[in-house]
Amino acid sequence: MRAMRFRDRKDAGRRLGERLKALRIDGLQPAPDILVVLGLPRGGVPVAAEVATALGAPLDVILVRKLGVPFQPELAMGAVGEGGVRLLNRRVLAEVGVSEAAIQAVETHERAELERRARLYRGDGTPVDLAGRIAVIVDDGIATGSTARAACQVARALGADRVVLAVPVAPPGWTERLADVADELVCLSTPASFFAIGEFYDDFSQMSDEEVLDCLARAAPSEAEGSPPRAGSGQLDAEIAVPIDGLALPGQLTVPSGAVGVVVFAHGSGSSRHSPRNRYVAGTLNARGIGTLLIDLLTAREEKDRGHVFDIPLLADRLHASALWVRSSPPPAGELPIAFFGASTGAAAALVAAARAAGASGTAEPVAVVSRGGRPDLAGDSLAAVRAPTLLIVGSLDTAVLELNEEARSRMHCATRLEVVPGASHLFEEPGTLEQVAELAGDWFEQHFGVQATRDGARRDRG
Repeated sequence: MRAMRFRDRKDAGRRLGERLKALRIDGLQPAPDILVVLGLPRGGVPVAAEVATALGAPLDVILVRKLGVPFQPELAMGAVGEGGVRLLNRRVLAEVGVSEAAIQAVETHERAELERRARLYRGDGTPVDLAGRIAVIVDDGIATGSTARAACQVARALGADRVVLAVPVAPPGWTERLADVADELVCLSTPASFFAIGEFYDDFSQMSDEEVLDCLARAAPSEAEGSPPRAGSGQLDAEIAVPIDGLALPGQLTVPSGAVGVVVFAHGSGSSRHSPRNRYVAGTLNARGIGTLLIDLLTAREEKDRGHVFDIPLLADRLHASALWVRSSPPPAGELPIAFFGASTGAAAALVAAARAAGASGTAEPVAVVSRGGRPDLAGDSLAAVRAPTLLIVGSLDTAVLELNEEARSRMHCATRLEVVPGASHLFEEPGTLEQVAELAGDWFEQHFGVQATRDGARRDRG
């Protein structure tokens, strides 16, 4: 059979979705509310998003981690999944003789990574309930099938009544390897000559966490156009559009009941309001009674131009305009003080915007600024004009950026503090490091919201 080719994962997902529309379980078409589509991160999620759209079913990720033999990690002795699911391969364990203590050590490490990814992809959300439902597990292809096998087993352990494994492409004989863990196996193409999944895609570029979040957000049910923002127990949580420079920049405004202020996020290069790291920090701030505005300062077309991505004055203008939009909004948002949280190049934009607003009338000057792994040095001469108390957070492993932060701090005349997170790299991907960022940011904002910051331009808190 001639191998089928796909332009990209979306194209593969659309075609797979059409095939799955004809899905029959015991001769009946299942109701949409019985189906749930589960994508394997990262590459399987955009395929699954198209499948979910075709089936009119909810989309979620299914998170699994292989338990590798300690002295031979490529050999799987089991897997773990959400909900405390633990699967062990007794045959492998009998052959290699791994102790229960060693198994527990590996599981502890892998479960920490599993939980980190769950926080990145879901924030404070919970997984879709699989109990009594048909779980359609989707990946961008099958190679060895070990991850897909674990995903099917985890879905079953989480209560799925029936498990369907669906992929665009797989090698010959794949069904024999996986028939024992799935009730139905669906594949568009099984070419006789198979070396790697990517050879059947024109575009098989690596997916980022931000792209996964974007797929999940697009698949989430949206409110009807023109409907009022969602509110519950005094909390405002709304998808908004901020009119700036003739554009409508999309954002997510969340204001908890009794909020003490609103933090406007300035994302780094190549990121967006769906950034898993910023979403995690925002969720932590919301839990502490701090409002947040996650907004795209560039349009999708502008993001393709790297010149725009590093155009700090443009980003600063739009960040300030976003803050003014919040300030002019009806209560509760419009009544609250404002602060900035900047990541990477977004930190420079936050500082430039803060400097421009300093002391000027009709502006939205922030009461505080936090930089995460930021590039404050890119703010240039604006650093000396910043009056908002500024917290700089850098990972200890991010040595080049740490030096740039130290140099930029020496040029600032406002209250500043530099916090170095041990064992953290630039993106704070190491277990527990992003939690420290959120905690530090929350403490800083709580300290300065509702408190008139010192404006003498000379005091510097080096604590």
